[in-house]
Amino acid sequence: MARDPFPWRLFRKPLYIQARFSYLHMKYLFFSWLAVFVGSWIVYVEYSAYTELCRGHECKRSICEKYRKGVIGGSACSSLCEKDTLYLGKCFSAKPGSQVYSGSWGDLEGVIKCQMEDTPRYDLGGEMEPRREVGAAPAAGVAPAAAFDTPTKGTSVQKFREMILNHLKSKVGDQANLADLATQVLSITDANKDSHISLPEARSTWALLQLNEFLLALVLQDGEHTPKLLGFCGDLYMTEKVAYSPLYGISLPWLLEVWIPAGLRRSMDQWFTPSWPHKAKISIGLLELVEDVFHGSFGSFLMCDVAAASFGYNERHDLKVLDAHHIVPEASFQESVRQQRCDVDQDCLYGKDCLTSCDLTKHRCTTEVTRPNLAKACDVIKDYILRGAPADVREELEKQLYACVALRGSADQMEIEHSLILNNLKTLLWKKISHTKDS
Repeated sequence: MARDPFPWRLFRKPLYIQARFSYLHMKYLFFSWLAVFVGSWIVYVEYSAYTELCRGHECKRSICEKYRKGVIGGSACSSLCEKDTLYLGKCFSAKPGSQVYSGSWGDLEGVIKCQMEDTPRYDLGGEMEPRREVGAAPAAGVAPAAAFDTPTKGTSVQKFREMILNHLKSKVGDQANLADLATQVLSITDANKDSHISLPEARSTWALLQLNEFLLALVLQDGEHTPKLLGFCGDLYMTEKVAYSPLYGISLPWLLEVWIPAGLRRSMDQWFTPSWPHKAKISIGLLELVEDVFHGSFGSFLMCDVAAASFGYNERHDLKVLDAHHIVPEASFQESVRQQRCDVDQDCLYGKDCLTSCDLTKHRCTTEVTRPNLAKACDVIKDYILRGAPADVREELEKQLYACVALRGSADQMEIEHSLILNNLKTLLWKKISHTKDS
């Protein structure tokens, strides 16, 4: 047989294999570097977000500096700044301006909240921003912390009481029993219980009174649904621990969130929830909260960001409010919203849920919200309470919930229908669990 005149053909296969190996090698290197780059970027973004949101050390340093200078006072100051028996634990902050941490104070466990920016006022047109008047532009960067310059030196206790009364009246309206609430505020102000109110104590209490959440805790302190105040120092304060939060839902990495369909995501949120009787008791708690804030002892409040993340529950399955920043006095809301200029209804939005209509003849927002608190509450618990509901109540429960979600107009305008649906839902749930230990 004649020899092949081109012996280099013998090397064709090895060269092909070598080229293929080189291609695979380059492909592997490319995807490895891509994974490193994406991973590094994610770590950087997460770290940046954490350092922006979690600045508890700054908050403590600022508070303790003012305490040592004699500017502020409070029942928690000595433990926080001198004895080091009040500790800030895990960070739960969702916004840089409001620092939220788990905390321990001796044998007590709770939640510590500290304001890193100026205290919130009632601002329309989206999410509440710190210390922005209606229609004003937000300040650049981080606003300074509370000045703690009110009341001024030389203010008498009687004058301070008048200041508190006027402030409460501006927030909740001219209620008959505001004097009782002012007395409670003065009692809290005397943090060391020496029957004497010092200027630092008064300044700390005044700063706390500017916070929606603190004001609501005062108004509902006799109820079951707001965590009890354990202590304060300046505008840092600690409330009792809420064992389980949020109300429902699971937290997923944002890379997964974007790929999960909305329907599946809602279903996943209900995977790790208590037994149905326990869910019924928790849901009754939310309905009771709606009752408490509607025509309560100190006026009505509007729930302007009703979400599962805003609520939790304790070991006895009593509902607790976790975040009350957007539960605002109706009187204050109406005073602010009537001054808001608008071209469309969306210009009259406060928080996520409090929307009024725009009067195009005056280009001013009207004062009545389009959805009552009850409709928003039913929206939150609808899937939660229907999942796993007993067959003998499911149909009626679903009917009542959908009627509740469909409510429109303010509660004042439809008070009878509002009360009827609320009572029907509570009765239906209580009847089903009243004979069990869960009640």
